[in-house]
Amino acid sequence: MSEKNKTAAIEEMRFRLLIDAVVDYAIYMIDPDGIITSWNSGAKRFKGYEEAEILGEHFSRFYTTEDRAAGLPQRALDTAIREGRFEGEGWRVRKDGTNFWSHVVIDPIIDPDGKLLGFAKITRDLTDRKMAEETLKQSEQQFRLLVQGVTDYAIYMLSPEGRVSNWNQGAQRIKGYLPEEIIGQHFSLFYTPEDRELGEPQRALEIATREGRFENKSWRMRKDGTRFLAHVVVDAIRGDTGTLLGFAKITRDITEAHQAQQALEKTREALFQAQKMQAIGQLSGGIAHDFNNLLTVILGNLEIVQKRVGDDAKISRLLENATQGALRGVSLTQRMLAFARRQELKTESVDIAQLVQGISGLLRSSLGPGIRVDTRFPDDLEPVLADTNQLELALLNLATNARDAMPDGGTVSISAEPQVVLELGHSDLPAGRYVCLSVIDTGEGMDEHTLASARDPFFTTKGLGKGTGLGLSMVHGFMEQLGGRFILKSAKAQGTTAELWIPVAGEGTVSKSQQPHAEPVVVPRLSVLVVDDDSLVLTSTSLLLEDLGHRVVSATSGAQALALFDQGEVIDLMITDMAMPKMSGAQLAHAVRVLKPDLPIILATGYAERLEGFAAQLPRLPKPFTQMNLVAIIAQSMKQGVGQSV
Repeated sequence: MSEKNKTAAIEEMRFRLLIDAVVDYAIYMIDPDGIITSWNSGAKRFKGYEEAEILGEHFSRFYTTEDRAAGLPQRALDTAIREGRFEGEGWRVRKDGTNFWSHVVIDPIIDPDGKLLGFAKITRDLTDRKMAEETLKQSEQQFRLLVQGVTDYAIYMLSPEGRVSNWNQGAQRIKGYLPEEIIGQHFSLFYTPEDRELGEPQRALEIATREGRFENKSWRMRKDGTRFLAHVVVDAIRGDTGTLLGFAKITRDITEAHQAQQALEKTREALFQAQKMQAIGQLSGGIAHDFNNLLTVILGNLEIVQKRVGDDAKISRLLENATQGALRGVSLTQRMLAFARRQELKTESVDIAQLVQGISGLLRSSLGPGIRVDTRFPDDLEPVLADTNQLELALLNLATNARDAMPDGGTVSISAEPQVVLELGHSDLPAGRYVCLSVIDTGEGMDEHTLASARDPFFTTKGLGKGTGLGLSMVHGFMEQLGGRFILKSAKAQGTTAELWIPVAGEGTVSKSQQPHAEPVVVPRLSVLVVDDDSLVLTSTSLLLEDLGHRVVSATSGAQALALFDQGEVIDLMITDMAMPKMSGAQLAHAVRVLKPDLPIILATGYAERLEGFAAQLPRLPKPFTQMNLVAIIAQSMKQGVGQSV
């Protein structure tokens, strides 16, 4: 062997010994196909394989199952060939199946002729570093997110001198300063001028330094100059040697928390009242529907009988009396529905004096014998623009409240006077002419707090089960709709004055009683299908229609009505009840419209259901109804039917 070859062999042996002596790195060779051809001590220590076990195996066995499925081993070799080097980090698998985090470098080995001989692969176990980094990163991230994500607390650091060194979102929200505005400023900026004069900021730091912690509640200042009640904690931060590094300061705006608690309690109370009123509304609607069915039967039969009794004055008087009683029942039902839900206003010209006179009997019976009712109205009082039923209801609500404020009796005075609001005035009412309708009692009165909340929905002083808290809010909303105002004036032990400022009716506005009656419409004899699950209503409606000269076909359900169409029954018009079991009137109307697109349909209803789509466009016949109501709605429906067919 030549000296040169001998030297080269020695150098190669030294290099192999050097590589094999390295235990902190896995250094080994792989052939162009990825087969392991060498193995050092570091590789044995990291991966757990003896040299005899691993030589001839593919290096991909060190990769996780997921990485092998993704083709990462071959991708690493391809990258090394293409770019001359591959470097990366990832999870690898030991012989015992455990994973370790590794840093990998793969270099292609190429001979002078450019032929790929294999790859040199160096792997380092960085599991400990990786876990430490992840733990530290996670801890720092969690802490940073915790501090920065807190918005209910102002959390920030102070230097030993009391200067702000950092600033979280809660501090920005509560105190109003951006980080760049406040960092470097002295924290005494948040104290009130009087507390700064007393030396409170420095005292807080001295106590925290001496005792390790300072805590109190006091007023603080925002950027905009407003004050808030704060709960403050200051902790001294010291290093390992005990050196004071600064202070951790936590501030909470307990004013907002207190307000939020009050709002929560109010919301809970409102929810309870809303649920109660919803139940009452549903009950009232059901009662009104059944009651209106009964009134429909009563009024319909009275109308038929009145036509057939002849000229007997005594019997006519009895029938008229019975009719008036039924109509009073109609009025009561309307008031019940008005209480249960907000109805569409039907404004008209209303004479206040006549309106109050009309309900005087109801007022006196509602207030009882211990309450005296006085009324005073000018002779030249102008009519107002209002919904008669709703105005009556408002007066009844106010009178009832007055009664409840006078448990030992007293006087309720109802009066009205004209008022003019000028544009230059300080009133929040639009300029114009009004009538101020006042209801004055001599009762207990209200203090400032009660008076301020009296018009709020669900507010009541009558105790649980003695009031809904909606009466005055309904009056307030009604006045707002009319373009007027509801004003309450009261003082403790001095009674209460409720003022309804109602706009004066325009000259062109007429009352219902003054409106000209429409000319009667002559309708030819029709074949009318009447559908109602109530046999009494069905019979009454049929009699009214037959009395008008129409042919009547009846059905007690939607299914029975559809069967008549299937049988080829000739029908010119259908009148169906809305609230029926299994199939409602709206559902029946939709099914019939598919069969008979041009057939006029009328929905009869005992209360104001909410309808959508096709059913909302149909003519509606409110229960109870008279024969004249039937004539008018039939004429309207037939006219619409002709228009649609054209």
